[in-house]
Amino acid sequence: MEWENEKIAAFRSALIDWYEANKRVLPWRENTDPYRIWVSEIMLQQTKVDTVMPYFERFMTWFPTMQDFADAPEERILKAWEGLGYYSRVRNLQAAMKVVVAEHNGVVPSDLEGILALKGVGPYTAGAVLSIAYERAEPAVDGNVMRVISRVLEIDDDIMKQKTRKKFEAALYDLIDPEKPGEFNQGLMEIGALVCTPKKPMCLVCPLQEFCEAHQVGKEEEYPVKIKKTKVKKVFLTSAIVQTGSDQFVIEQRSDTGLLANLWQFPTVDQLENREAMKLAFLQQYGLELELGAEPITHVKHIFSHLVWEVEVFVAQAITAQPSELKLKTVTKAEMEQLAFPVPYQKMWQAFQKGETVQ
Repeated sequence: MEWENEKIAAFRSALIDWYEANKRVLPWRENTDPYRIWVSEIMLQQTKVDTVMPYFERFMTWFPTMQDFADAPEERILKAWEGLGYYSRVRNLQAAMKVVVAEHNGVVPSDLEGILALKGVGPYTAGAVLSIAYERAEPAVDGNVMRVISRVLEIDDDIMKQKTRKKFEAALYDLIDPEKPGEFNQGLMEIGALVCTPKKPMCLVCPLQEFCEAHQVGKEEEYPVKIKKTKVKKVFLTSAIVQTGSDQFVIEQRSDTGLLANLWQFPTVDQLENREAMKLAFLQQYGLELELGAEPITHVKHIFSHLVWEVEVFVAQAITAQPSELKLKTVTKAEMEQLAFPVPYQKMWQAFQKGETVQ
């Protein structure tokens, strides 16, 4: 950082004044309880604010205290998280809070080393909780913050690299307001969400315009630099909503490790060329002899961070059922409502309910 102290002070003032005048009313901003802030920050990872709000409010109704959450059975916490995705986040969150309850008397650590020792807590979450809840001058570097600061300081390093995040953190340790670090960090997040957007940033109304080096040369949309190398794998599947009666459905619990661990789904096999091959696959994999519907009732495409599912969905009647040793269960609609299903299977169920198809 080559800015003089006066410029840094002016930057802090412009950002915090704007934030205090323009911040959105959000449920996790009602107070600075570290439990609420921690939950909100985990929910907000890779998820939009509007999506998170009803989840957060329901979560706080179900688990008003850290003790309530730490004591909750896994099935309940997965149901609370249903639809947010990345279910390892809520499992890690509960594991970490159990440690806080057991080893820290229910008080979230207020030091960087202590909070980083908790499962699932990285530098961003640590910085957000420490700065907002405890007014500690720790930066919180997320996507919005990197976009804003990359433009302000014309940082052209690839933001996908870990060493680049360290560069942002170093710059922010110089910039962060030691008197109001929580407002400073939230101000950067808010600017990134509302003004300094990925495309067509609203520079004319940005309180940081005079400090923004990229704006001065008309290159704000060239930042941040992001070189994407990850190849996304496509997986083609066939799922069956299997009925054994008018209100009896066969579902499967996924493995307790790996993708979508322990969540429930409809029986699913690899997509095959014809109906007879699919029926044989369901028989071999599940011990289910099925009468498949004539046509798929829907096609579901779901994008994970590293792969894409393309799923054809059929309604089926079970002719005979000799379940294999997998975690199969027969449930009613009411019972199904109490179980946690991944988003693609929720979409399948919604398509089924619209037609209430019975083969």
